Amino acid sequence: MIKKSLIAWALGALLLPVGSYAKERNDIPDCYQYAGLTANQPEFKGRELIVVVDETTQLPDELKREALAHVLRFVQPGDKVKQFRFSAFLPDSHLGLEFSGELQASPVKEVREDIGSNSLKKLDQCLAKQQQYFQMQIAKHMGSSFGDASKDIVKSEIVFSLKQIGEAWKQSAATDKVMFIVSDMLENSDYTSFYQNNQIRKIDPAKEMQKVSTANLQANLQDVRVFVAAAGLVPSSSKTGYRSGKTVQLLESFWGDYFKASGATLQAFGAPSLTQDLQ
Repeated sequence: MIKKSLIAWALGALLLPVGSYAKERNDIPDCYQYAGLTANQPEFKGRELIVVVDETTQLPDELKREALAHVLRFVQPGDKVKQFRFSAFLPDSHLGLEFSGELQASPVKEVREDIGSNSLKKLDQCLAKQQQYFQMQIAKHMGSSFGDASKDIVKSEIVFSLKQIGEAWKQSAATDKVMFIVSDMLENSDYTSFYQNNQIRKIDPAKEMQKVSTANLQANLQDVRVFVAAAGLVPSSSKTGYRSGKTVQLLESFWGDYFKASGATLQAFGAPSLTQDLQ
C-alpha cells in the first residue's frame, strides 16, 4: 500500500508545471511547488553527493546492501544526489546518469509560523513522502547499476569516466562535495591495465600516474572528499584472482595520488568493505 501511494503521489506531482526543473535535472517531485509554497523554499545548503557505480564489478549481495546503506545514512533533507553508472564504452554499456535529485528541507521555524496551517500540512506530508520516494528510487537505480555474471564486461574505463564526471560536476553550485565510488578500482583500458596474465598485478603507482598525466586524464574534482567501496574485489568464481595486502596497498597509493592530482582527497578506501561512514 505504501509503495502504491508513493507512486501515485509522484505521478501526480510530476504533472505539475516543470519550470523549476529547467536548469538542472531533478527526478524528485518538488514539494514546495506541489504545496504552492515555492517562495518559502529554503536555499540549497550546498552539500551534494555523487554515487559512482562500476558495472564491471560483480558485488556479492552483502556489499550491495552495504553500499546502499552508506548512501541512505548520509543523505539528509537539503542535499542533492546524483548516481552514475559506468563500465567500458560499448553500445549498451557506457557512462550514464541514472538518477539526479534534490531532497528538500523543511522551512525554518520563523518561516513555518507565517505559513497557513493547511498549506503547511500539505507540505509536511509531501516532504515525508519525498524521503520515502528517494529511498525507493536510489535503491532501484543503484540495484540496476550493479554488475552481475550475466553481463561480463572485460574492459573498465575508470579514469576516463571520472574525468567525464568531473567535467559535468564543475558546473554544480555545491560547496560541500562528496563522491562515493563502488568499484574494484582495477583499470583495464587502452590507457593502462592493472591485470597481467589474468591476475591483478602489483602496480607501480608512480609509473601509472605518469600514464595518467601523459594522457591528461586527471579529473576536475576540486575539494571533493572521495570514499571507495569494493576496491580490489575478486569475484568468488575467480580461480586466479588472489590479491595480496601489498597489491591493495599499491592500488590505494595510486588512487590517493590520482585524486590528489585531481584536486580531491581520498578519505577512505574500502578493500572491499568500507568500514567508515561517508562524511
